[in-house]
Amino acid sequence: MDPQATLTALRDFCAERLGPPLAARFVDLARPGFALTTAEPGEATGHSRFGGRAMLEPGTPWPTCEGFPLTLLAVLDADALAPWLGDLLPAGTGLLNFFSLDSDSEQCDPGAYELARTYGLEDPQMGKVIAARAAHAVETNAPARSSVFEPVAWTASPGFVLPDTWDSAWDTLDLGPEADYMAKAMPAQHLEGRLPDWSQRPGALDDEDIAFGRPEFPTASPAWLPPGEDPALYHHLLQLSGREDWYIGGDGGWMHWSIPTGALRAGDFSRAIPTPDIW
Repeated sequence: MDPQATLTALRDFCAERLGPPLAARFVDLARPGFALTTAEPGEATGHSRFGGRAMLEPGTPWPTCEGFPLTLLAVLDADALAPWLGDLLPAGTGLLNFFSLDSDSEQCDPGAYELARTYGLEDPQMGKVIAARAAHAVETNAPARSSVFEPVAWTASPGFVLPDTWDSAWDTLDLGPEADYMAKAMPAQHLEGRLPDWSQRPGALDDEDIAFGRPEFPTASPAWLPPGEDPALYHHLLQLSGREDWYIGGDGGWMHWSIPTGALRAGDFSRAIPTPDIW
């Protein structure tokens, strides 16, 4: 299915269970995204992958914090994903390189841990996203003290993502006059009870590694944003749940990157920030 046909099928699915008016308002919260899974040979979505070497244009400086190099965690081939995203990305965005400070894996440099204690992984300096035009990008070796993880090619399967239970986006949903106090206090749980076959919906994305769409936060807390920032003005870019050779937060955590929607539409990835969920 194409995006519009899938969205229509999702709306029809919900309308049968919630009624057309509420279903339309509910599905308006859905955002297009991709489940990222390990690709079989020949089935990778462009250059999308976890780990490996960065794909940068010649002369692009490697991102650092206080001179300490960040680590390349993932590459998304935005050109390959663009048809599902409509006008969310400017044409020719190319490849998106996602960097973060590696302060927890077995190969991390000892200095990274002290830097993480000083700033915290949610500090804007701790994560960067750098775009590179696909025709100009070349594999770039990481500098000393930056971790390098074995590349794992991704297949990006398209679908639509609704807000996590604790996402502030639920505050905008009108459940209708028949909704009682408890339904309005916990709209996600209320709708889940009315959609027992939710996993069978068209365009379902329930994987832990997600590109675009909306983030999931296992700690039951909303996305971390700088003080005073409105989450409604941000868009999710990437969620990484952790791997055997890479993880964040000591006991565990999921890494996210977000960006103001206006900056995303303009292709200004310098405004992307880390929004991790650590437990």
